[in-house]
Amino acid sequence: MTDDPTPDDPSGDSTPDDPSGDSTPDDHSGDPTPDDSSGDSTRSGGSDGSSERVPGTTRRRAIATLFLVVFVDLVGFGVLIPVIPLYAKSFGANEFVGSLLIATYSLFQFVGAPVLGRLSDERGRRPVLLLSLFGSVLAWTLFGVAGELGPLVGASSGLVVLFFARAVAGIMGGNIATANAYVADVTPPEDRAQGLGLLGAAFGLGFVFGPAIAGVVSSPAGLSVARRLLPAAVPVTEFTLPSFTAAVLSTVALVATAAFLPEPRQHAETTAEVTESRLRRLYRAVTAPDLGALVASFFLASFAFSAFESQFIFLTNDQLGYGTAENAILLTYIGVVIAVVQGGLVGPLTDRFGEYRLALAGAGIQAVTLALVPFATGWEFLPAIGPVAAGAVGLAVVSTPLSVGNALTNVSLNALVSLNAADDTQGGAFGLTQSASSLARTVGPSVAGLLYVGVGFWSPFVVAGLLFLPILLVLGGTSRDAVAVSTN
Repeated sequence: MTDDPTPDDPSGDSTPDDPSGDSTPDDHSGDPTPDDSSGDSTRSGGSDGSSERVPGTTRRRAIATLFLVVFVDLVGFGVLIPVIPLYAKSFGANEFVGSLLIATYSLFQFVGAPVLGRLSDERGRRPVLLLSLFGSVLAWTLFGVAGELGPLVGASSGLVVLFFARAVAGIMGGNIATANAYVADVTPPEDRAQGLGLLGAAFGLGFVFGPAIAGVVSSPAGLSVARRLLPAAVPVTEFTLPSFTAAVLSTVALVATAAFLPEPRQHAETTAEVTESRLRRLYRAVTAPDLGALVASFFLASFAFSAFESQFIFLTNDQLGYGTAENAILLTYIGVVIAVVQGGLVGPLTDRFGEYRLALAGAGIQAVTLALVPFATGWEFLPAIGPVAAGAVGLAVVSTPLSVGNALTNVSLNALVSLNAADDTQGGAFGLTQSASSLARTVGPSVAGLLYVGVGFWSPFVVAGLLFLPILLVLGGTSRDAVAVSTN
């Protein structure tokens, strides 16, 4: 869920495109959205899967291979979502420092993704994908040996190595931008939404299966098997084994890319080079009359949910004594609920109620449920279910509507942005919302961690819930004629 990787605009400029909907993780989160950098559709070779743009294979096979590569890579990323907060605490970090470690990925991805996008324009998609996947293998391996490597490099604590590895992983996480650009290269405009939608499905599945795998490998049985099979020199703990698992999965994606994914014959034509910074464009978007309210709402929603995600594991560890395996189960449940709602319920609900009402409903649900999260661990009036304590049952009860609300808000706000953007500015508009989301996932965990330490365990969740009240006011004050055309 946390710090779900954010794909960039396939045009190769410095504006990320829409991945979203959560992860998950980080972000954790969705469906990439086609942009306006498609190039000339006459070069596509039609929509029958011809190999004109992908030498040595068909377009469908290339996209299927890319789907598997992205899926495996994101499963590896998702494996570490339940691990990072408690791994930091094992080195003596408090919740604030652990939250900074969480935010590091988004910060460096925000900086690195445009660089990888431009590099893929100059050097090719395949080389950049190979480079970034190799970097991910190194980063997650370093993450696993941080305790052993820290003293060797002169660091008093392996925590320094964790931050370095997390930063490298964030930079390499910009490879999703290159994956989106690859789809733009090999598909004509009329088929691009379908191709990018497959990458969105890879995101969702990665953030469901990743935490689930973490729960298996970090369980007592998983650790016992690993200790029997691995050499004694390999550190095996509930934190290191998921890290090595992520490295192995990135290695699988690297080998699959090298063996089966050719370089596209032609790159999609890009938009003109953009010299204005993303931060300045984001400021102009927030102050614009057409998209400003929606971009601001997207920022606040991402800020609030990233605050919840980053402190959730600290909360369950402090209040329920949960470790990596137990948290992995809870996060998997939340991911499944979000995936089911986004994949099966949002469409029919949108047809019936429209994006505007769904965005309001999702924001209202999250305002209430986020504020209830820290108190649900103490709901002793709920019955325990087998080995699941009453506090965990309370969390599940609150997390269910919270996940539904998150899915409704994310998808609906993205749709409203699309409805308000001109046809030839879709990529730029979505890029701005995702820039807002990336910044929110950098600042949100840091502020939440500071609140957790300085005020109390309950404070980041209550503040996150309160942040949805301005969203309700902003959306409520926005003209329905401007944002709810789908309800007409």
